[in-house]
Amino acid sequence: MSFSLRHGDALSVLSGLPDSCVDSVITDPPYNSGGRTAKERTGRSAKQKYTSGGGVLADFTGENMDQRSYGFWLTQIMTEARRLSKDGGTALLFTDWRQLPVTTDAIQAAGWLWRGVLAWHKPASRPQKGRFTQSCEFVVWASKGRMDGTRHPVYLPGMIEASQPSGSKRLHITQKPVSVMRELVKIAPPGGTVLDFCAGSGSTGVAALEEGRKFIGIEKTAHYAEVASERLTQAVRENLTQEDFELGA
Repeated sequence: MSFSLRHGDALSVLSGLPDSCVDSVITDPPYNSGGRTAKERTGRSAKQKYTSGGGVLADFTGENMDQRSYGFWLTQIMTEARRLSKDGGTALLFTDWRQLPVTTDAIQAAGWLWRGVLAWHKPASRPQKGRFTQSCEFVVWASKGRMDGTRHPVYLPGMIEASQPSGSKRLHITQKPVSVMRELVKIAPPGGTVLDFCAGSGSTGVAALEEGRKFIGIEKTAHYAEVASERLTQAVRENLTQEDFELGA
């Protein structure tokens, strides 16, 4: 399987891609969530929001939009992503509980048919005294019109459980487990193409390659584009088959 990874602004890069070139859009956009006040929501970096003491991981941009700006941006970019998707193609967007309403609004405003919400359960979530533990994030999913189940007859779970990578395996502030992404990319047909316009450290792409799909990734932060490139290249090497070697891949 092959991949293409581009460093740049997602909207700009997407505008240069041809119509109907991908089977599934699977992405983890910056949530722009958290904080009780507008200042707390828009005045902190991703590092300050998601890590304690700043951490050693590189920061990333795009985390300082208010809710209306975020909804408008997400609608714009998902409209463009819909153009790139084949008829019957799918879109899967990660979100948290705060941004779940604006995410479902944006994906419908962009012309997608909203199909439902999956739960990603994180067993290692920190308990909160006197409160319910916030141990789930969500995946809003939709399709570009009608889906033909006979073309890709697959049965996928409505909830996936895995903890966020930790220690030396954590390469991105908001990194998703490859095991979670491997379940999600199965919505694309075998040999199909998965697009992630917020590629981060490349977990979606690694999962796509491991599951026999092609991958197109876009990442705005230079550091993470380099990390993703290294991971994707390694994934290609590890998943080469004997036939690939015979063909000189």
